Amino acid sequence: MLVLHLATGGEPLVFAVSTRAGKSLLPRLSVLMGSGGVETTELEDGTSVAINFAHVASAHFDEFPAHARVYGTPRKGTGFGG
Repeated sequence: MLVLHLATGGEPLVFAVSTRAGKSLLPRLSVLMGSGGVETTELEDGTSVAINFAHVASAHFDEFPAHARVYGTPRKGTGFGG
């Protein structure tokens, strides 16, 4: 999960980035933070998000419990079958 702490404060934004996007983003994260660049990143559910790093004070990758719902988490079925 990509965790973004915005410069304006408040709760962090948490995104479930795809494995491929995470591998691509991880080594470039410090450059994006330093340059304030904009990056479009693929999420686990197939959607994408554009992140303007000029507004991000801190960014890191972290693990969350499997039941956590964050931006980009694939939808699961409801009831006993899902």
